[in-house]
Amino acid sequence: MNFDLTAEQLMIKKMIKEFADEEVAPGALERDRQHSFPIDVFQKLTKLGMMGLPFPEKYGGAGADTISFAIVTEELSRACGATGITYSAHISLGGAPLYYFGTEEQKQRYLIPLCTGVSFGSFGLTEPGAGSDAGGTETKAVEKNGEYIINGNKCFITNASYAKFVAITAVTGKSNGKKEISAIIVPTDSPGFTIRDSYEKMGLHASNTTELIFDDVHVSTKQLLGKKGEGFKQFLATLDGGRIGIGAMAVGIAQAAYERALNYAKGRKQFGQSIGTFQAIQFKLAEMAMKIELARNSVYKAAWLKDAGRPFTKEAAICKLYASKICMEVTDQAVQIHGGYGYMKDYHVERYMRDAKLTEIGEGTSEIQHMVIARSIGC
Repeated sequence: MNFDLTAEQLMIKKMIKEFADEEVAPGALERDRQHSFPIDVFQKLTKLGMMGLPFPEKYGGAGADTISFAIVTEELSRACGATGITYSAHISLGGAPLYYFGTEEQKQRYLIPLCTGVSFGSFGLTEPGAGSDAGGTETKAVEKNGEYIINGNKCFITNASYAKFVAITAVTGKSNGKKEISAIIVPTDSPGFTIRDSYEKMGLHASNTTELIFDDVHVSTKQLLGKKGEGFKQFLATLDGGRIGIGAMAVGIAQAAYERALNYAKGRKQFGQSIGTFQAIQFKLAEMAMKIELARNSVYKAAWLKDAGRPFTKEAAICKLYASKICMEVTDQAVQIHGGYGYMKDYHVERYMRDAKLTEIGEGTSEIQHMVIARSIGC
């Protein structure tokens, strides 16, 4: 068993850490206040070759592995959670379905623009009445004269305002009395397709979260992604990979909160000494460091299994569940260590706490992760 990162992974980690510290972190607080999407950050990430990181070079990617993707997501999230989730969704929700289920023609047409930064990746699954119960999808795609006519709504969709196309799930018929759900690629400039960015969120203010509205949207049946009726199976596989991204994001936010709390504890004086000398604070920081290390190892294990071509559904659920849980705990304790200052925006930790909550909800709630793990152990 070897816990060392490879030379390539270490190089990526060093490069992205420096980039996150120099290019992402300085503007994170202002972007959060202004709700401004970090488009300039992603233009620079494109020049670094990060936008197609785990995909083959022939599609404009870098041919790196899932562990490298987790490293980049963690470091970006440590600097800015909104940047981290934007990147994670771009790769794991936008690019991955195209790579794993798309035809060669679709990869040439749609995956290459994602890998080269021409478009952001986005995936339309969640609906107002179909979140955890994705089988409750109501968006319909009726096949007629070589086209799909799409009607319905999607909600809480990441990156769609900056995407030139979105892969969505829709009901394309019935099989044995059950909904036949398929995945379809829809250009965002299609007539009848409206993207609405009007949510007022708790956190991750600089990320793009949208509603998708389909009103008689016509696309060619050639836009079908994968096989008809296998959309449900495809998005379950997509979410497995996405959970590694959310796990890495949670580790990054927790790491940022821990570092802020540690530095504050060393400098803050009370009763004639730094509060870092108090056992109560030391124990809090020790717990934070331990939990972050365990969460990171869990993320890396799930990523390693995926790269090895082995089953990783259970491990992806475990890493996402545990990392999101400790992210909430660590950010909460970081605010507590800061005391009254922790409640103030200028000290960053309240932002980490707000951003952390999404990690317990996105890519399947914590309750869903419990269900996935329970099924995988035979319950």
